[in-house]
Amino acid sequence: MLIKILYLSNSLETLVRFFGKIGAWLSIPLIFIIIFDIITRRFFILGSTKIQEMEWHLHTAIFLLALGFAYIKNSHVRIEIIREKYSSTLKSFFEVIGILFFLVPYTCMIIYYGFDFVSRSYNLNEVSSALTGLSHRWIIKSFIPFGMLLLFLAGLSILMKNIAYLIIQLKKDKKSLNLLLEKYPEFKETK
Repeated sequence: MLIKILYLSNSLETLVRFFGKIGAWLSIPLIFIIIFDIITRRFFILGSTKIQEMEWHLHTAIFLLALGFAYIKNSHVRIEIIREKYSSTLKSFFEVIGILFFLVPYTCMIIYYGFDFVSRSYNLNEVSSALTGLSHRWIIKSFIPFGMLLLFLAGLSILMKNIAYLIIQLKKDKKSLNLLLEKYPEFKETK
């Protein structure tokens, strides 16, 4: 049972990592667009609303695609000064509570309302408010529910790992615990 949970957790993690890496690769076109924008503004006195909006859209896509990836990599903000005092079991318990009571409801709410947000934008054929801006505003808006879906999947992956760890700790199964700690060193005691 625990092996199936961890396998599903790894599958979700692989999916989230894939899209997170796509988000990371979007930094390259963003860099070139920013450089082009700076050069054309500074030296040729040309400004393009479309280029500026493309910068904003790429920033948004990078952030939303990488959000779940950052959670999987444990790169998000934590209050480590408080958290470091506790045992791995208590940290794991707090992680489960945080995911169930904060991450899951928040991401589900944003996904639910995000689909309506995208649908209205698509049905209205929403475009930029600037005359020379980008069209098809629904495309960038669709990253909001998609990014939250990736964060939700990342949360489920972390939730499954933590539940497996807590079950192994409750059963006091040394063999399973050693296998889990070998694969996931973040559960090792820091004291």
